[in-house]
Amino acid sequence: MLAAILHGRKDVRIEQVPVPAPGPGEILVRVTAATTCGTDVKVWKRGYHATMIRPPATFGHEFAGVVHTLGAGIQDWEPGDRVVAANSAPCGSCFYCLRRSHAQCEDLQYTNGAYAEFALLPSRLVATNLMRVPADLSFEHAALVEPLACVVHGMRDCGLASGDEVAIIGDGPIGLFFTRLCVLGGGHVTMIGTNPTRLEIAARLGARGVVCGRAETDATRSHASSGVHGGRGFDVVVECVGQPATWSAALRYARRRGTVNLFGGCPRGTSVEVDTARIHYDELTIRGSYHHDPDAVREALNLLHSRLVPGDAFVQATAPLSQLPVVLADLSNGASAVKVAILPGSRERPG
Repeated sequence: MLAAILHGRKDVRIEQVPVPAPGPGEILVRVTAATTCGTDVKVWKRGYHATMIRPPATFGHEFAGVVHTLGAGIQDWEPGDRVVAANSAPCGSCFYCLRRSHAQCEDLQYTNGAYAEFALLPSRLVATNLMRVPADLSFEHAALVEPLACVVHGMRDCGLASGDEVAIIGDGPIGLFFTRLCVLGGGHVTMIGTNPTRLEIAARLGARGVVCGRAETDATRSHASSGVHGGRGFDVVVECVGQPATWSAALRYARRRGTVNLFGGCPRGTSVEVDTARIHYDELTIRGSYHHDPDAVREALNLLHSRLVPGDAFVQATAPLSQLPVVLADLSNGASAVKVAILPGSRERPG
């Protein structure tokens, strides 16, 4: 089969590799669509992922497809079933799983390899986070389940109430997902970003205001906050960039007793300075949210199937597997497409 193999920094090659054979409890899926992700772009630029990928390795983690081959003991699935899977499975029995903090599972099992003609799903993932794709939901849109599930999980930590003023910092896919879910939750959303095309998408998703500018500048903050609670700031602020500068900026957008969700993951080892008065005297709530859990994965699929989250606002282009290196480079250089659906095909040849 053809698969994208990460060899190092900005070095992805489309290569022929053996088709994996499923063991007991495992399922081999023929990948129909795999969507690009900001994490994948970061992995491509860095050449590795600290916890999940050491080159040379297959990568990619947002995908949907069709069951191809069953391992021994599989009873609930058949070849030809339309499926979507999350990219991890919690153990269900560790300290954190027993407290329903599945994203903090002490034995969280990740899987990668979506950018390929076939993907092998381990038995725990099959048992925990594999779902059927309804016939009227496209594979390209079903592949959005994993990132949307992360945002569903993050929304729980925001404590959003209907009528809240919400600032979303970052106009990437995650920021746009947060925009839509906050609008559905009754929030009045202002998105702050630097890409005019994506800010237009935010408006179509229901954002009441958009501000084009770097969130860390006083001018952008002043513009975004003018008229919000008399200039006092936002009830909820969600940082979706993952840079120390925007983490620090996010705290300045919140009103007293507001909530700040630092959702964008910064590189390990980085730090930010925090004005302690903002936490103590202004009584800010500062949260972090990571990954997803099985309940969030299922809610994400329902949101996509119901069209409450419109998949076509996110998947704006398609490309064959052979073009993945070009697609990643374009996204790294600021391409406006929110997500690109990579469509593996048996007729492709390595580029």
